[in-house]
Amino acid sequence: MYPKIFKSKVVDVNFGSNVKYVEPVNLYGCTIGDDVFIGPFVEIQKSVTIGSRTKVQSHTFICELVTIGNDTFVGHGVMFINDLFSNGGPAGGDQTQWKKTRIGNRVSIGSNATVLPVNICDNVVIGAGAVVTKDISIPGTYAGNPAKKIK
Repeated sequence: MYPKIFKSKVVDVNFGSNVKYVEPVNLYGCTIGDDVFIGPFVEIQKSVTIGSRTKVQSHTFICELVTIGNDTFVGHGVMFINDLFSNGGPAGGDQTQWKKTRIGNRVSIGSNATVLPVNICDNVVIGAGAVVTKDISIPGTYAGNPAKKIK
């Protein structure tokens, strides 16, 4: 008996000009701006928008309902979350429980950060390994678990 094999795919993506991505990737139902770079082993789900001149490094997962601004850097292994387990477990197919995330322009998110459904303003640095649990409305550098302003 052989397992069912699913191959990486790029389906129904609205690409801007001069986009580069390194396979394997899963990109579907998303919008990618001009001059974006996407590294290997990245998944970007439907209803995601990536702004122009943004870089998304390898092993990053960007779930539905995330918007990322222009000139932003997303480090290796960054995880975006849209389900807060508000009923004590995964929402599963109940998308009404999923929440939106908005990342501003000129934001840098360090490797292995986790970003819950939040709004992050422009000109923010998120340290490597940080866990962003609340909105960030003041530019600066944030780190830790939970992420707090450090400078």
